[in-house]
Amino acid sequence: MSESQGFQGRIGLTHLESVPYWAPVRTPGASAPNVVYVVLDDVGFADLGCFGSEINTPTINGLAAEGLRYVNFHATPLCSPTRASLLTGRNHHSVGMRLLSNLDTGYPNGRGHVTKAAATLAEMLVDTGYNTMCVGKWHLAPTEHTTASGPYDQWPLGRGFERYYGFLEAETDCFYPELYSDNHAIEAPGRPEDGYHLTTDLVDQAISFVRAQTSVTPDRPFFLHLAFAAAHAPHQAPQEYLDKYRGRYDEGWDVVREARFARQKELGVIPPETRLPPRNDGVEPWVDLTADERRLFARLQEAYAAMLEHTDAQLRRFVDALAALGRLDNTMIVVLSDNGASQEGGRRGSLNPAAFQNGIEPDFAWNLDHLDEIGGPRGHSNYPWGWAQAGNTPFRRYKQNTHEGGVRVPLIVRHPSTIAEPGGIRSQFHHVIDITPTVLDVVGVEAPAAYRGVPQLPIHGTPLTYTFNEGTAPTRHRTQYFEMFGHRAIWHDGWKAVAYHQRGTQYDDDRWELFDTTADWSESDDVAARNPEKLIELQQRFWAEAGKYDVLPLDDRGFAVRAKVARPGSVRARRRFVYYRGMPHLPAAACPPTMNRSHRITAFVERSASDGDGVLVALGGVATGFSLFVKDGCLVFDHNYLGQHTVIRSPSPTPVGTTELAVSIEKAGECAASVRLLMDAKEVAAGKLDAVLPNFHGWEGLDVGQDGASPVSSEYDDTFPYQGHLDRVVIELDDDEVPLFETVD
Repeated sequence: MSESQGFQGRIGLTHLESVPYWAPVRTPGASAPNVVYVVLDDVGFADLGCFGSEINTPTINGLAAEGLRYVNFHATPLCSPTRASLLTGRNHHSVGMRLLSNLDTGYPNGRGHVTKAAATLAEMLVDTGYNTMCVGKWHLAPTEHTTASGPYDQWPLGRGFERYYGFLEAETDCFYPELYSDNHAIEAPGRPEDGYHLTTDLVDQAISFVRAQTSVTPDRPFFLHLAFAAAHAPHQAPQEYLDKYRGRYDEGWDVVREARFARQKELGVIPPETRLPPRNDGVEPWVDLTADERRLFARLQEAYAAMLEHTDAQLRRFVDALAALGRLDNTMIVVLSDNGASQEGGRRGSLNPAAFQNGIEPDFAWNLDHLDEIGGPRGHSNYPWGWAQAGNTPFRRYKQNTHEGGVRVPLIVRHPSTIAEPGGIRSQFHHVIDITPTVLDVVGVEAPAAYRGVPQLPIHGTPLTYTFNEGTAPTRHRTQYFEMFGHRAIWHDGWKAVAYHQRGTQYDDDRWELFDTTADWSESDDVAARNPEKLIELQQRFWAEAGKYDVLPLDDRGFAVRAKVARPGSVRARRRFVYYRGMPHLPAAACPPTMNRSHRITAFVERSASDGDGVLVALGGVATGFSLFVKDGCLVFDHNYLGQHTVIRSPSPTPVGTTELAVSIEKAGECAASVRLLMDAKEVAAGKLDAVLPNFHGWEGLDVGQDGASPVSSEYDDTFPYQGHLDRVVIELDDDEVPLFETVD
């Protein structure tokens, strides 16, 4: 459309005979509030102080005291789906995010991105005059698209945000994060030895964004989506916070769970008649553990608690900055977690998150030997099931499951101008799809029927605003389904039917449980046998909701196995990869799938007599990965298998001048390999790898010419950039593991 179209002035021969015209500037109104979403990660219902925890969270407790706590609030069982529902007000299957943004399942409900038929809150608000900013975890763009080549249409700036600073994956190392500013990758502005920590950095950026916006357009409201890494693994915090919790969890998870349960009753966040269910399957009594197990497991929980308290302290800085700018009282602050506490640390905890994704039992002795690294720059820890169970008190099961432990999460809403009873507790059933319609209701904006030419799905959620000043009003959200990895549930008018699914088994063999949640908040009393007709009614309702909201087909396959297989059109769907020095950091989801297959890595370099040390190519970090580098003139390959290193080194220096330095990895059985180091195609050293990862490299990606993430090898501490001339690195894959993409027979 030309500029003259829509012009409502008059064009004369000169300006003296003409009338200018400016299109009216859209504004949401002088009283429109600022909106801040504070999204915590893997924080259980009982992990905040105001929900019964002993963990020190005074900032969040203060927001609850000045607002409302919702104690019957639900998310989806996993992070990307919850974030998609939070920002759109629609159910996650309907918008294409059945699972994670790391893979496209080939079905409409699992495209790994949010359909353009579901505008985000940022898209809806930016067109009304709001400034929109996103800081922290995104995990809503297909991760294969988070490279320098894009496409960028599902990055934050492509979905309605005007500014972005954060990380695009499921998790990141808080001392060595993968960072992006707007639409490009950047290096972290500090190192752990300088006192750098991601959470502090994110809050610095959030404050900077709001200060800049207030300085230039103080009359316009803003929407800030502030999504922390905490408390997703790896659990990492500054040393002073780790020190604060030293010894605090020696009493064990049973004692802590009982104490939280009692405190929840005192606070009124659970009814007094609530029962504490038995331990989840696989959780052992603390007293039955060995002394070494208790020592390791307590240290793992200390790191989690330290990370959460540190996050709360940084949030305090942000809240104080809003107050100093005079914008706190007209800001609606929403604090929630994206799902329940995580089971991904396994039965005995882990210092290597990649172990869980690969289905590998962590080496307990190795973890114990590295006890003092937990929570620090060289530790990628996650706690065991027992602590996740305590985090989900009083509920059963965990993240990924559709029992309440996976989906019941804390919610706090603070907005003084609309909430007349600060400190109140609300027990109406609600779901994450209800948050965005709540904001639209408060702001006075209607969700568009079409957005930029694309017809829109209807909003699925129900605004919470009726509860703001009517604490006992009946819930208006009457029905909600849940589904993840084949686990299913349906809540309707106080009744909940739920099926736990064992991966790889027939869905018809799943046992459905039935709970009257009005009388039984903790899902302790399965009444299915006493109410067979009610169970059948709810099962039928689940299938109706599944059809309505695009839940089908059910799919129980694990994430890592599917993510390994490159879909058609993927940047990984080839056998040969050529990477040039200067290429930005490549995220893990876009890296060549070298796991458990023969491959060869060749670096084309030119070395003088006085230079030539440094990293040629590195993939991964302290938890797992590999690095090919030159040190003291010699070619070195360091294979980091879940923290255990196999190092193969050439006995003589690399040649001076132009040369090819290579490592050849050949399968030698299932998840084992032989290794040869080559200089100009001549073998100079050899070794073997007794174990390689089958499916998943981990969350840290690939760098050429340096090790840009946490150091893969313990033979260097910094990025160790290559000092000679590196032209390119070529990675070639053999076809001895998986096809490039799945086919339908």
